[in-house]
Parts: sequence; structure tokens; C-alpha cells
Amino acid sequence: MSHRHPNRPQDSARCLFLGCVLLLSLPKAGRAEDSLTLKNQTWQEASQRVRVDSQYAQLESDLTTSTHFKLMGLIDAIAGATPTGEKPLSAGAALPLASMKERRKAWDTELSHQFARVSVTTGFANSRESDYVSNGWSLNTVTDFNEKNTGLLLGYGRTDDEINEEKLGWTKKRPKTGNDFLVGVNQLLDPDTSVTANVSYGQSRGFMSDPYKIVSTTRLDLDPGFYYTVPENRPLEKNKVSVFLGLNHNFERWQGALEGSYRFYHDTFGISSHTLSVLWLQKIGEHVIVQPSIRLYEQSAADFYYYDLDRAGIVTSYEPLLGETGTGRAPFYSSDYRLSHMQTIDVGLKVIWKIKPWLEVDAAYSRYAARGLDHVTPQAAFNRANTITFGLKLLR
Repeated sequence: MSHRHPNRPQDSARCLFLGCVLLLSLPKAGRAEDSLTLKNQTWQEASQRVRVDSQYAQLESDLTTSTHFKLMGLIDAIAGATPTGEKPLSAGAALPLASMKERRKAWDTELSHQFARVSVTTGFANSRESDYVSNGWSLNTVTDFNEKNTGLLLGYGRTDDEINEEKLGWTKKRPKTGNDFLVGVNQLLDPDTSVTANVSYGQSRGFMSDPYKIVSTTRLDLDPGFYYTVPENRPLEKNKVSVFLGLNHNFERWQGALEGSYRFYHDTFGISSHTLSVLWLQKIGEHVIVQPSIRLYEQSAADFYYYDLDRAGIVTSYEPLLGETGTGRAPFYSSDYRLSHMQTIDVGLKVIWKIKPWLEVDAAYSRYAARGLDHVTPQAAFNRANTITFGLKLLR
């Protein structure tokens, strides 16, 4: 059983578009000329729920003075248990969980070239699990204006996914596609301050439901009054828009720098969210950088999120001949807590030690906690997790 956690980059193909844009928004001096990065990360949820062990390698190289290449590979081992969306059988009973075990392999590659005033990056990514395959393509540009004090960002990304779950009796694979567009501006205000603003728009079409999430109801058409669990059913289309604002400022006197950002997001599922992130980079001596950070997130519930279908008066439909998770026909319903009105906080600390001009090591710890705000969904559904990361970077 696979599990793509909403708060971790579990699908590099989906992250490719945004990742390319963020790479392009960095000043050229911030990129490694030639480097090899190796990382090991462990995500462990409380109560032994979900554990993800990731090994990551990234190679970057300046092929010429104007051409940059990057190749990344990732392996995830995922195991544990996650809420199914089903209600407990009785008041005070444990929340129903489904066990899982999955292995994911992913890679992506990018090639950037700096023309006279325009930097162009193309990328491709692939992610594979036993029941899920995702491919992504992207094309992003940054055009310099105003003596290179202003940069115009334009980007496009596409993903083509295929979901196949034979263990659930599926007789056919389910496709899903996504198209994302971005336009933004980077502005250098003074030698120590820069701001970023961008707007992105995306469309997703195809199978949106989670094949492992179910809902509980006693109001099924077939036999009212009898207790059923049926697969969730989400729409087959989703449009989304987001606005991002960022500020970077260097405090030379304190040998530190501040990175702050705010993001607003809204989609046609009815979810609106706000994300506030603050990162401080503090240089200690000549070789050590300490990075404390905090990320606050809050979202509204999807229009079709119901923890109790009976109370909401929703009558489900079930078509066993089709196998069915996600028919794509109304009524829509889900009890997946990730679609509820919720709030999260992520607090972290990272330390980078430049041992030699050609060698860096880093270690990071973060604490993630989520809580529900609808006063209906059990708080036991919302997870808490620790993330520990160790990294090694070789430079040439």
C-alpha cells in the first residue's frame, strides 16, 4: 500500500515545476559549480504510525560558463499505518488504521543555459511506486531587466500520472494529468534586500481519489440502516491558483540573513490555505551556519469533506462491478483528514559545517504537528512527526 504524505515532497515529478522556478530564482553565485550531495532523512510519526526513510543523491555541474546540469535520485522506504477515514465502531474506540509498506524510486534532471539576458531551464522527472507512476516535464525562464536588478519569471510544467491498484481489484489503470503555469518577478531593492512575487495557476484532470480512503455510512441506497464502508469519491477536475510573496534581507552587521515568505492558495475543491515561513541564517565563525526556521499553515476544509455522512445527509452510491474508488460523479464525499479544516506548525533547526573548501556536512531536525479545527474530526487522526536529516556535500 502506498502513501503520499501531503506535507513531504513524496513525488518529485509533482515538485519539479516549483523546484525549477526556485532554482532559477537563486542568484548565480548561490549555485554550486560542481558538487555531489548525499542525504539521509527519516520521517517518523508519533504512535509508530508512518515512517519514511529516504536516501537522496544530487549531482550538479557547470558544463560551461553558461550551462548548468543537475541530476537527482531518491529512494523512499515507507511503512506504518494511516487513518482510513472510517469512523470508530463505538465512542472511545481506537481510530481505524490501515497498514502499509511501499518503496518509491524517483529521479529528475535539469539543464539550464544562460543566454545574453535570458536563463532557460528544461527538466524531466519520474517517480515510481508499485501502484503509482508519475512523469513530469517543465520549461522555465528568467529574463533580466533594469541592469539585472529585475528578473521576470515564466514557467510551465506538466505531469502525467497513472494509478493502478490490483490489490483492490481494479481492472483498469486510472490516469491523471496536471498543467501548471507561473509568472513572477524578482526585484533587487538594494545590495542586501530582494523581493519575489509570483502567481501560479494549475489544472488537474483525472483520478483524484485516494484508493485507500473510505467513508462510513448507514444511509446507503441498497440497504438503509445497515453499516457500510465505501470508497471515497472526489471530483475528476481541480483548478488551483496561488500567490507567493518572498523577502530576503542580509544583516551584514550580525552576519545573518532573513528569508520570509507568505503563500495563499485556493482550489475548486473549496480548499483555501495560508502558509507563512520564516528562516534565519546565522554565520558562526568562518565555517558554521545555523538555520532555525518555522512554518505555519492553515487550510479550510474541502467542500465535500464529511466526517459523518449520516449527519450531513449524504447518500452514497456504490458500483462494485467497477471496483470503485472515485466514480467522478456526484455526490462527492471524503473523510480523509488531510482535506479537513486543519492547522500545522513545523519548527526546525539546521547546522551546516564547512570542514574544508571541498567538503560540507549538515544535520537538521524538525518537529511537525497538525491539529483539526472543525471540532468534529477526532484529534487522533492528525499526526505529529519528527524529521532527522544528515547530509554530505563534496565540491570542486
